[in-house]
Amino acid sequence: MSQPHRTRAADLGPVVWRRPAGTGDDTHDGVEFAVLDDGRVAVRNAADPDGPVLLYTPAEISAFVDGAKKGEFDDMLD
Repeated sequence: MSQPHRTRAADLGPVVWRRPAGTGDDTHDGVEFAVLDDGRVAVRNAADPDGPVLLYTPAEISAFVDGAKKGEFDDMLD
């Protein structure tokens, strides 16, 4: 049975959210990440901490980070 790919932050229970360096602790810009007990990675909008959360497998996050390091998404920054 596959696991859901989205939920709400409140449904996750207590997790430790992390944000990329440079976004600061008092800003609502950007995204936050949390590693769940089952290994999946939760991603949410920092401006809506109680809102929707997307859930990814470690392999999916690894593929994204690898692509980002290789510059595959640089065109989105222009």
